[in-house]
Amino acid sequence: MEPAAADEILARCEAALGGDEPVDLAALGFWKVVAAAKRDPSLRDRLADRIAAVDREAFRRWALLSIPAGAGTAVMLVGTAVGLGVVAAAYGVGSPWNGGLLLVGTGILEATTHGLAHLAVGRVFGMRFTHWFIGSWTRPQPGVKVDYATYLRVPAGRRAWMHAAGALTTKALPFLMLGAGWAAGVPSWTLVALVVLGVVQIVTDVVWSTKTSDWKKFRRERRYR
Repeated sequence: MEPAAADEILARCEAALGGDEPVDLAALGFWKVVAAAKRDPSLRDRLADRIAAVDREAFRRWALLSIPAGAGTAVMLVGTAVGLGVVAAAYGVGSPWNGGLLLVGTGILEATTHGLAHLAVGRVFGMRFTHWFIGSWTRPQPGVKVDYATYLRVPAGRRAWMHAAGALTTKALPFLMLGAGWAAGVPSWTLVALVVLGVVQIVTDVVWSTKTSDWKKFRRERRYR
C-alpha cells in the first residue's frame, strides 16, 4: 500500500470516529492499513502511533466496561490469589466439600489467568497494555487491551505467541488441577468434571477460537513471519 493511500484511509477513520455515528473500521479500510503496516517496516514506523490512536478510540466506543491496565491487573492478581486460596482450602475439608471447593477455585483461576497470561507474555516481548475490559454481557470474561503501537513494533512471531498464551493457560489449567485434586482426596466426580472441562475447552478452541478468537489471531500473525 502506498503511504498516501494509507494516510487517506486513516484520515477517513479519524474523521468518522470524531462524530457520533457508529463506525465500521473494516469498511473504511483500516485493517487493510494495519496489514500493510505489518508487512512494510517503513509504513509501520511511520503510522504505528496513528494506527494506535484510531484503535484506542474504536476500543473506547466498543468496550462495555474498561478500567486502566494497572488497576485491572491488581484486580486480576487479587482474584488469582483468591482462586488459589479456595483451591488450598480444599485440602482442609472432607468429601464432597473439597471437590466443590476445587472446582470453584479452578473456575476463578480460569477467569483471572487468561488475561494475565496475555499480559505477562506480551510484556516480556515488549508490548504495553492500556486497559482491562469486558466486551459484552454475552462474553463476560475479562480481557486485556494491548497498545497497538507497541504491538506493531514487535516481531510477528512474538505477537502470535502473546495471543496463544491465554488460550494455552486456560486449556492447561483443568488438567493441572487434577494433581491438586488427587492430593486433596477429592471425590472421583470432581476429577471427571475437570477432564470434561478441559476437553470441552479444547473442542471449543478447535471449533470456535480458530475462527474468531485467540487462535485465529495466532494464525493471522504467523502468516506475517
